[in-house]
Amino acid sequence: MDAYFYIILVVGLISTGICLVAGIAKKAPNDITILSVAAVEVALVVYLVGSIVRVIAGEPIAGEAWEFWGYLATAMLLPPAAVYWSILERTRWSNFVLAAVGITALVMAARMNQIWY
Repeated sequence: MDAYFYIILVVGLISTGICLVAGIAKKAPNDITILSVAAVEVALVVYLVGSIVRVIAGEPIAGEAWEFWGYLATAMLLPPAAVYWSILERTRWSNFVLAAVGITALVMAARMNQIWY
């Protein structure tokens, strides 16, 4: 596992925790929950930029490159989709959808690490 994975691990778990607590407390999505998911997106952008730099520097992807980039693109689409969902449906259940983003990004980052190394 590399530093990018650990960044997503920390940010994803914190975001999931914040959103779960808000959902359990029966609160509608608010700035804190949405910004925590935005932090996951920022971490994924850092992962994207780092991966591009590594490829340009000549570090090869051990597995299939299309699979790595597919996972990364899919992971990057999740936070905006969940935030869009939470804006459309402003109930406590949207916080659980937002909570799923952090864990899903974490699992996808773990898989991306397996593909890279």
